[in-house]
Amino acid sequence: MKKLWILFGVVFVFSFSILGWVGLEIFREAPPIPREVVSTDGRVLIPEEDIMNGQNVWQAMGGMQVGSIWGHGSYVAPDWTADYLHREALFILNEWSGQEFGNSYEALSSEQKAVMQQRLEDTVRVNRYDAATGRLMVNPVRARAFEDNLAHYSQIFSQGSKEYAIHANAQSDPVKLRQLNAFFFWTAWASAANRPDDIISYTSNFPSEPLVGNFPTSSSIIWTGVSVILLIASLGGMVWFYAGWHKEVDPRNTPDVDPLIGEKLTPSQKATVKYFLVVSLLFLLQIVMGIITAHYGVEGGGFYGIPLQDYLPYVVTRTWHTQLGIFWIATAWLAAGLFIAPYICGYEPKWQKLGVDLLFVALLIVVLGSMIGQWMSVMHMLPGDLWFWFGHQGYEYIDLGRVWQAALFVGLLLWLFLIARSAIPALKVDSSRSLVVLYLVTTAGIALFYAPGLFWGMRSHLTVVEYWRWWVVHLWVEGFFEVFATVVIAFLFARLGVIRPDHAAYAALLSGAIYLSGGIIGTLHHLYFAGTPTVAIAFGAVFSALEIVPLVFVGYEALENIRHSKARPWLAQYKWVVYFFVAVAFWNLVGAGVFGFMINPPIALYYMQGLNTTAVHAHGALYGVYGTLGLALLLFCMRAMQPERVWNTKLLAFAFWAINIGMLMEIMLSLLPIGLLQTYQSVSQGYWSARSPEFMQTELMQYLRWSRLFGDTVFAIGAIGFVWFALGLMFRPSDKQTAPATGDLP
Repeated sequence: MKKLWILFGVVFVFSFSILGWVGLEIFREAPPIPREVVSTDGRVLIPEEDIMNGQNVWQAMGGMQVGSIWGHGSYVAPDWTADYLHREALFILNEWSGQEFGNSYEALSSEQKAVMQQRLEDTVRVNRYDAATGRLMVNPVRARAFEDNLAHYSQIFSQGSKEYAIHANAQSDPVKLRQLNAFFFWTAWASAANRPDDIISYTSNFPSEPLVGNFPTSSSIIWTGVSVILLIASLGGMVWFYAGWHKEVDPRNTPDVDPLIGEKLTPSQKATVKYFLVVSLLFLLQIVMGIITAHYGVEGGGFYGIPLQDYLPYVVTRTWHTQLGIFWIATAWLAAGLFIAPYICGYEPKWQKLGVDLLFVALLIVVLGSMIGQWMSVMHMLPGDLWFWFGHQGYEYIDLGRVWQAALFVGLLLWLFLIARSAIPALKVDSSRSLVVLYLVTTAGIALFYAPGLFWGMRSHLTVVEYWRWWVVHLWVEGFFEVFATVVIAFLFARLGVIRPDHAAYAALLSGAIYLSGGIIGTLHHLYFAGTPTVAIAFGAVFSALEIVPLVFVGYEALENIRHSKARPWLAQYKWVVYFFVAVAFWNLVGAGVFGFMINPPIALYYMQGLNTTAVHAHGALYGVYGTLGLALLLFCMRAMQPERVWNTKLLAFAFWAINIGMLMEIMLSLLPIGLLQTYQSVSQGYWSARSPEFMQTELMQYLRWSRLFGDTVFAIGAIGFVWFALGLMFRPSDKQTAPATGDLP
């Protein structure tokens, strides 16, 4: 065990050293924000602070929930970087073509087009930023293109756009619209202007735009090849390892009866029921928001004729849909940790129930307060800078205002305290010490690694924000929650007596080391094109490939769980709990593994980032892995609260299959085909085209969007069935009690 702890520590220290060093390079080489932008004829196009002011305007109105920037954000509206860059390029080409040939660019001969395009490329790729003065010089034609784009975006955001699901008066202040356009200009400039003494842009030539010479860089292609080779080699090594290490389950030491029967629940354990009630209700509310959000993609101005956009815009429903997913999943996991706590130390610590109740109230305040604040921010009801503190920060998955964000962090620290005061006394027991230590480490990781979400300010550089944001979204969720899940499952089986605590600790520690070996540095695969240097591509590509390796072998975990459930007849009572654990393993492989690696290599993400292929991975991983595990933990705790109760599992069985089949239908019938067609369009025409209304509003794409209705309906029916079953466990008395200790469930 000591060697494994050393391995775990080395992986942890080495990985964060690399991630920190790359972070320093990212901060040092981030695209400069000009103090002012001036045309060569002496006109000040963008005055001081307007670019940063424009970033704040974009954030307050929903930010990444209204289209995307550098590929990060929502999918219905365009990527504003790509859209601005393409419109600017066409404006310049058409103006030059009219002046020199008396015709539009499209009407020119191929030779004339080549001349115009080369001139355009020379114009936009030359970096005229002066670091000494902070001034960016641009040609007068780019200034005229700026004004043309300003008129276009002013119309969209003031009058609304059904094609983009943008409501009227999303932003109608002329001053703020000009600032918003300045921010779009800057993101487009950084995506095309070459870095100093280099031939690639600040965003490694993202987005794809042939008109300005934005094509994949050599680094994107080379490191994609390296990542694939490393993946194959690592898979081979893992096959050899698992073949020699994996052991069959020995049921001889498993108790003859459920060890939880006869145990008295503590007050704090009973208090967790309200957490699971909120989990169930938020789960349903998230589905409702998801249905409305998806429908906005085909009827951007309403919901089956109802002008819902006027009262509940797309940006709000999508914000709530993504945020509620985080909230209910995290609440389920926090509640499971609190429920397990007395099992760890064997008694109820003093004032534990009070702490559980206080944390519950704090979570409710954060959930309700942040949702109300986000709606008020989008509807322009928060004056001054209150949008940042109480409203909508504008960054996907970290949308909640800073006050609510800080309150959530304090709540997580309270949760860590409640877990630690139960776990520390258990360290005196030698047989379970390693498992308890690992449980404490992962709990601390979840609580503390939400802190990077507080490391940026209202006016921080977008690239810096993206670096810290992915610390939360990737490291917090995909890193420490992943390891926490492994530890919790191992602890639950150890508590039932199915496996020995030391064996559980060994397996969990090894799995944790393997997960984190790729997961920590793999954070960088989200930052390939966010204004970061190519070192992010190198490390991100290599270590994101390593992230996939342990997921390929989750089948072993699934089989192990099934074997555990058959070790003694009484474990049949846990059949559907185990099935949900098996579903976690399935979605780990498919949603996180297959669909994750589909978009992770640099050359793939260059064309796929922000398309529906990203949504495929997001749904398959966020719900499939973490959501399913949240439901499994809910079921286990309900089972442990009444171990003698006989479950009528017909409704639960239906819900299990409906939820998982519905998710597969949603992906295979809609999200994946849309994403693949968008990818083809991105490769053949440019990234702007894959996100354009001209492509997304075609008959085929609309049909595929409507096809999502089938999977969504099946999933929703299954979710309603699951919640009804869960509410029955919480509130309806049991008709039957104490199933035969050696019998199966009816």
